[in-house]
Amino acid sequence: MGTDIIHMHPHADGAMIGEGSLRDFRLLASVVADLQGGVYINLGSAVIMPEVFLKALTIARNLGHLVEDITTVNMDFIQHYRPRENVLIRPTLKKGRAYALTGHHEIMFPLLAAALIEEMG
Repeated sequence: MGTDIIHMHPHADGAMIGEGSLRDFRLLASVVADLQGGVYINLGSAVIMPEVFLKALTIARNLGHLVEDITTVNMDFIQHYRPRENVLIRPTLKKGRAYALTGHHEIMFPLLAAALIEEMG
């Protein structure tokens, strides 16, 4: 708690930071609730976003949203435990697809984007 660079600023307002964080999480959970048939890409986050994504997905499913047939992708320099478990394995246990793409972001992500654009015509 309180370790981000914004917490160091003398005018940092903890109540506003907390409210913004809650609002961001609720927005993410609402987007994840509509992810059925969609794709989630975790780009280079080994700890925080895999945990937050799994929590948002769990909330969406617990509220009755059908979010099973999804494709998840973890793109990073090294494949780590949390992204493997919380992005690739757990979200797609019942149904879905998962891909681990290992390489440099500045190369891999533009290549993925170009492949998708070409495929869409």
